Amino acid sequence: MPPSRLDGLYRSLLLTKFFCKGWGKPENIERLFEFRKIISNRAACSQLIPRDYPVEITREEVQSDCKILEGKFITPLEIYMPGLVPDVAQQAHFQVVLPLKWNDERYKPICIHLAGTGDHYFWKRRNMIAKPLLKEANLGAIILENPFYGLRKPKEQRASSLQNVSDIFVMGGCLVLESLVLLNWCERNGLGPLGITGLSMGGHMASLAATNWPKPLVLVPCLSWSTASSVFTEGVMSHSINWDVLETQYFADGNFRERLSKMVTVVDDAFVAGKQFIKNFDQSVEELRQDIDEAKDLVCGVATVDVNLTVIREATPELTDEAQKEQQQQQEEEERKQLKSRIHINRTNALNLSEPLLEKLLSNVRCELTQEEIDELNMKIHLALKRHNEEHQSEAGQPGEKLILEVKPNSVKPTNAEGGAVDLVPAPATSVGSKILQYISWRSGSSGSEGEKRVPIDTTKQRWWEREALQFMRGMMDECTHLKNFSVPYDTSLIIAVCAKDDAYIPREGCTSLEDIWPGAEIRYLDAGHVSAYVLHQKLFRSCIIEAFERAKKKWVPVSDGLRQEVNGTVTPTTDQPPSK
Repeated sequence: MPPSRLDGLYRSLLLTKFFCKGWGKPENIERLFEFRKIISNRAACSQLIPRDYPVEITREEVQSDCKILEGKFITPLEIYMPGLVPDVAQQAHFQVVLPLKWNDERYKPICIHLAGTGDHYFWKRRNMIAKPLLKEANLGAIILENPFYGLRKPKEQRASSLQNVSDIFVMGGCLVLESLVLLNWCERNGLGPLGITGLSMGGHMASLAATNWPKPLVLVPCLSWSTASSVFTEGVMSHSINWDVLETQYFADGNFRERLSKMVTVVDDAFVAGKQFIKNFDQSVEELRQDIDEAKDLVCGVATVDVNLTVIREATPELTDEAQKEQQQQQEEEERKQLKSRIHINRTNALNLSEPLLEKLLSNVRCELTQEEIDELNMKIHLALKRHNEEHQSEAGQPGEKLILEVKPNSVKPTNAEGGAVDLVPAPATSVGSKILQYISWRSGSSGSEGEKRVPIDTTKQRWWEREALQFMRGMMDECTHLKNFSVPYDTSLIIAVCAKDDAYIPREGCTSLEDIWPGAEIRYLDAGHVSAYVLHQKLFRSCIIEAFERAKKKWVPVSDGLRQEVNGTVTPTTDQPPSK
């Protein structure tokens, strides 16, 4: 189903930009990449947090319907990675909502609620989900304040807009370790079964934290998926990112391209960029056919060769002698057909491509582009576009004006105010590479009739596959947030994930499914977008949390409390007396 229009409209109304200061310090990002390898391993990560990690309760209040505790502790990330967490965020603040009386002393369920984007302080989660759960199922809650939010927000930060890309990894590292601290605190106080949940970003952070708990844990991530990479590179959130700053830093500082880019991997598909390029390019073939006559003008009188536009991922298999003869005959037959899907360029290699890549593009044989060649082509196109813009600006005499390219079929002549035909004035001579870019930069879409006017293209705005910085963002997000890089939760039967079918914030296409990463987990889908699901389906989220805790109760809380004590890590002889509160 198509992405929700409401999601796009809502995001467009928010004027704040994310990552206005850039990527963050390269040395800090490198430290985070290395630390990710530790916290993604359950055995290693669980050893970082001792069971008696100090937690201070600062306030206790008894209300008419519940008891509320507030507390704080030093975030463990500051201990293991000093200097990464801002001073104001080093104290983790949380609020606990407990019933006045438990219905069953052997069953004291409590769930940690992590914040979604823009969810500052405790009041929203307390009133929208924690107290209703307490009323409906006598289920306690711990509301943890996100780093960079509420009491932990740096003064220079505007609202929820993180200033650096690295901040979101610092936030994630803090929440994973802080959740372990709170789960240990619950066990020390005789609470359980335990669970963790969250909406949107909070749902993904809950998923990451749950992978590191070495015991059964209820997990209900709502409106999240297997990775955050699609959120920041394809979803509507990607339009709120200051890509100009990120791109400038990426190309200006060699540390990003030469060292950090080699430390990240796009998990789902190493050929995503190439496939998307080919998919978009194929959609423009009809337009290229309409303008084949105009394309010939690019030759400018210089001898030309044909560019092979039928590059595919499958290499041509080796053939026998008879098969080669048969294919040779077929090639002569197909050459005339393939001429319609070719354009002509100057052999002088205007894009300055490497010889192997140039040979593949000029080859008449179907061939395979490696990821390195795709990256090279993207980078060279990026540089040539800049040169093209500079040339056009200098010719127009207006350096600050954006170039708008409008391509029309040759059969349509421009008209004057009286409707009469006007002779075309030859355009100023520009480099062949720049002219080629006018064609390969067309916006993808279905071709119209021969006389239909096409949409003007702003060539100063590059597509995602043209931006190496965006591919680096995808790799960074996959490296630090993709659930494939983390351990599988202890008991996946206690997982109920709730997703929106039309979610424009969190695209799922091309990302590994949660069912594949966590066999045994249950995934439920809503016929809604991200915003409408958040507003209209809070009751459904709560019912899923209650259901997951009921599963935990049946599976891990038998009549005798001996097993529950063992699961919670307090192995003691079984007695008839209930555990102390």
